[in-house]
Amino acid sequence: MSALGQIFFTVAAGREIRPRSKSGDELLVLCSGWAFRHVQLSNGGRQILKFLFPGDVVFSETLLSQAEASHPSYSAKALTDIQLCSFSAGELREKCRSYEIAAQTLLQMLTEDVRTAYELVTVLGQHAAEGRIAHLLLSLMRRVSQQALAVDRRYPFPLRQQHVADAVGLTPVHVSRVLTSFRDRGLLTLSDGMLVFHDLAQLDRIASLQS
Repeated sequence: MSALGQIFFTVAAGREIRPRSKSGDELLVLCSGWAFRHVQLSNGGRQILKFLFPGDVVFSETLLSQAEASHPSYSAKALTDIQLCSFSAGELREKCRSYEIAAQTLLQMLTEDVRTAYELVTVLGQHAAEGRIAHLLLSLMRRVSQQALAVDRRYPFPLRQQHVADAVGLTPVHVSRVLTSFRDRGLLTLSDGMLVFHDLAQLDRIASLQS
């Protein structure tokens, strides 16, 4: 255990991620595996807000205050088996008051969350099905590449069609049709949990919001 009270623990695939601290003033950072933030709707539907990779903060509200941390606006779930690291959020915020670099790092995290949210709203509001799915696949590919997890342009892809559907506001059947179309046109191959891109330029054109 470090000065910030680090505790490592695991969560199995499909399980909800919950703070271990009763106070809720706890910063959870994903160490390994994939997870996602989501909002569960009253009609049984679900909107996936963001897929989380190692290094991501699970509940960004904890970067702001204990009050915000106690009432997150979304839930989080493990997509694969994951390992998490728990920090004392209060101690971390105190350090940020003294260390400019730490404060800048946390600000960058929050800024990235806002940027991702704006991008999602734009894509869902302005793109048709192909554009939504192409954008999601490309954005995940770029993040996987930053994690150095890609081998020979093969990218791990643990998402099921339901995850894709919940992220882009479509039905699993519609997602299946689009992915089949992409495959038949030679744009990508998706099988056995691996995604291989064959024509990134064309997928970029489909995903682009610019003329």
